[in-house]
Amino acid sequence: MKFAVLDLETTGHQAEDEMIQIGIVMLDEELNVTDTFSSFVRPAIDIPPFITQLTGITNEMVSDAPSVEDVLTDVVKLLGDAVLVAHNVGFDAHFLNRALDRCGYSPFTGRRLDTIDLLRMLYPTLSSYQLSAVSEAFGIAHERKHQADSDAEATAMLFAHCVHKLRDLPLLSLQRLGELFNGYDDLSWLIQLTLQAKEQSTSLDTQAHVYFNQLAMKAGDWADLGAVRTDEDIEALGSMSFEQFMDGVRDRFRAMMPDYEEREAQSIMFDEVHQALDHERHLLIEAGTGTGKSLGYLLPSLFYGAKEQKKIVVSTHTINLQEQLRQRDIPLLHEVSPFPFRAAVFKGRGNYICLRKFDNKVRMREYVSPNEDLMTAAQMIIWLGETGTGDQEELNFGNKGSEFWETVASDADSCLNRACPWFRRCFYHRAKHEANVADIVITNHSLVFTDIQAEHRLLPTYEQLVVDEAHHLEEVAGKHLGLQLSYFSFVHPFNRLVKDNRGGGLLSQLVALLHGESESGIPAWIEIIDEAGKSLSSIREDWDKLFELMYALMGTSGSETSQIESGQSVFRIRPKEHPTGWATIADLENNVYADLNKAARTLEKTLGDIKEKIDETVIVNLITDLNGAVKDLARVRDDMRTFVRADKSDTVYWIEATTQFKAKSIHLYAVPADVSEQLRTHLFEAKKSVILTSATLSVQKSFQYASEQLGLAGMEESGRLTTVLLPSPFNYREQALVIIPRNFPTLKGAVTEQPFVDMLVKSLTDSAVEIGGRMLVLFTSYRMLRMVYEPLKEALELHQIQVLGQGIDSGNRSKLTRRFQQQPASVLLGTSSFWEGVDIPGDALTCLAIVRLPFQPPNHPLVEAKSELLLAQKQNPFMKLSIPQAVIRFKQGFGRLVRSTKDRGIVLIYDTRVLETYYGKYFLYSLPGPKIEHMHLEQIVPRMRGWLDNGREGAKE
Repeated sequence: MKFAVLDLETTGHQAEDEMIQIGIVMLDEELNVTDTFSSFVRPAIDIPPFITQLTGITNEMVSDAPSVEDVLTDVVKLLGDAVLVAHNVGFDAHFLNRALDRCGYSPFTGRRLDTIDLLRMLYPTLSSYQLSAVSEAFGIAHERKHQADSDAEATAMLFAHCVHKLRDLPLLSLQRLGELFNGYDDLSWLIQLTLQAKEQSTSLDTQAHVYFNQLAMKAGDWADLGAVRTDEDIEALGSMSFEQFMDGVRDRFRAMMPDYEEREAQSIMFDEVHQALDHERHLLIEAGTGTGKSLGYLLPSLFYGAKEQKKIVVSTHTINLQEQLRQRDIPLLHEVSPFPFRAAVFKGRGNYICLRKFDNKVRMREYVSPNEDLMTAAQMIIWLGETGTGDQEELNFGNKGSEFWETVASDADSCLNRACPWFRRCFYHRAKHEANVADIVITNHSLVFTDIQAEHRLLPTYEQLVVDEAHHLEEVAGKHLGLQLSYFSFVHPFNRLVKDNRGGGLLSQLVALLHGESESGIPAWIEIIDEAGKSLSSIREDWDKLFELMYALMGTSGSETSQIESGQSVFRIRPKEHPTGWATIADLENNVYADLNKAARTLEKTLGDIKEKIDETVIVNLITDLNGAVKDLARVRDDMRTFVRADKSDTVYWIEATTQFKAKSIHLYAVPADVSEQLRTHLFEAKKSVILTSATLSVQKSFQYASEQLGLAGMEESGRLTTVLLPSPFNYREQALVIIPRNFPTLKGAVTEQPFVDMLVKSLTDSAVEIGGRMLVLFTSYRMLRMVYEPLKEALELHQIQVLGQGIDSGNRSKLTRRFQQQPASVLLGTSSFWEGVDIPGDALTCLAIVRLPFQPPNHPLVEAKSELLLAQKQNPFMKLSIPQAVIRFKQGFGRLVRSTKDRGIVLIYDTRVLETYYGKYFLYSLPGPKIEHMHLEQIVPRMRGWLDNGREGAKE
């Protein structure tokens, strides 16, 4: 057996496009290279500029190359009886067969293997399956990306990695994969081949894995954990002061890192956090980029918690920061701490896999999208042999992966707890147990509020809380103390129960299992279940009508419908002032409520009866899952009633939808207009000490806005709150230059005028050419981003600078950021999520352009309602709400530029309101001291050149 690893470069992806380069690497059965072939190919059409930019292949390079007919003579000999392998084999095989057909050869009909499929299955935790990214992750030299010979070599090495890993899998994992893909396609053939060889030569490897219910797993039973500190540790801690602890920590840092230098801002933070914990008061502390704020709160928290035997809960907004704490900061803490401690990461229940559900789903072959679901199940079989956490964040799902996950995620309603055969292996209960015995528990804002709603039954008991990324706390509180409902809130549990009119789903599975039992009540149960299935299908029709009626409201002429930044339409429902047509919606909701109530009660009673009479494990497990889905529907029933009534004057109700998916895109929201009192009650009065930190908490060096929004007003005066603004560790005067073009047109409202776009494209082009790309452009609307994208891309193609657009080239922020960093000559256009949380240190980012000040749309229902509250209090919403929100967002955007003491760059602000309006000073004064200049457009590029040249000369000196 031999493998032909193929890669083609072409003039494009259309039928009329042609091959311009081919690369083949031949491998034998042992995956050794036996032959290579590569050649440029002379096409009959010109190579487009964007292909030359991507591949580096020019028309001159292929002008004397052999024709496709001549090249195929050698290719056909090589392919012979080989298995064809490629990275996205569908594209290469299709293109090859078109060329073979045009030149009079028979098509290639042999086996095909796709390295993307193999990588997805065997390396389910890779963040990207792009050839260049995977090559980098595997340490494979791949310098000439998008050239066929180099790509074929890299693909061959990746294929070898994959096959070696497949051959090294535990026998049990291979057997489960074999059952999954039995007779499926050529991937199934490779798995069966590998399985046959394994069965003849191996036994169970009990050292590397634990085995249970035909799954090979890395994680064994979670056991009761003993005390982590000895009596000697406790005694030493009792007599240790915080100063002594920190001196020891600093000594260990110096021993580990000879060039370690104390940061003034971080030292202040150590003391302030310790003081707040020790004196049982709250702390608002702004710590800019480069402060080292994670260690700034972790070290004093660890000392205080261990010494006082108090549990410290650390909450973040983003999973990125949670993972950074887990993977980088906590291991560092273990190295420098003079005493042992335990730290645990604890997330919401739906983040952990339920092994019972997964095992049952695979055994029952309960697949909605067979191709995607088979791959997702295969990924999980491999992953369970490697994960210690069972956390979905580790997995890189395909298109339907998140839908598959919903059916196997842990949830309270279908949990058997100690009655579950998987209980001692359960990842959720493992995480909960670890959190219960940990000194520091890392969680997220969402779970903090879910725990409050669940009367503190989820998180371990705690009185000290550290909130990182605290500028998001109020927004998250609103979402979790309110309700969110979508079209799919009903459809997903409905599909689990009924699946479709042809059968399938949990109800059909239960009926099939009941047919094999001999209990006398079975015929009556089956009849009730069938009727319930029909009733749910009828409710589904009413549900669809309900959402169509709501979508129709969006098109009615009236002041309540508006467009927001993301391109979505929003429609506000005012309590006691319901719009025309709402009575019809209320009548239909009444039908849905009554029918769903009846169906849920009938099913709950029937499932209870069956469980009482039949103790067959498979049926009991299935009933548990059915009860979970029924409870999901009951929650949806109650939430829809709350929304349609829309009768609470302190709550904001609104509908969001997009024109693309219409009724199916609808999301319903009911959010408290002001959560400050709830935050005050549930957090700041209930906890002894809450530390709130972020790079952006102050506005114009004042914490007034944050204090008012979070329910902390008046607490500083009473001595319960301290506020601290830490000095920046960076020399912004030398590291950052802010340029504002004073002759730039001013935009009125949300209307984008063409002269503004034309001038913006021209200025961005000139600036990008001057610095060779390395530019991030931040927009406040997708609409303007799209208007700029094409003309800017066209202008910069002439200078071999690529343009990447969020929502155009990819919607995935991580992928776009990685592409931007890999290709220095790039301009990245981003909106919303790019204003914060993006870390691009070093030379990859030299220029940041801010197109408009990031004001929230005033017509968004929540902003509107907050403004109405302020007006009722005789306050100015623009000054008290709009400006502070925009300034904090603006500071977040500015923070993308300088990420280390060595970074140096330029910020272009195209919104002249910072110069022309009375409120512009709030934005500029909130920046951490960069050099700020304004000038005419034509002066910008020479000034950029001079400033950057001065910096380079300074660096040489």
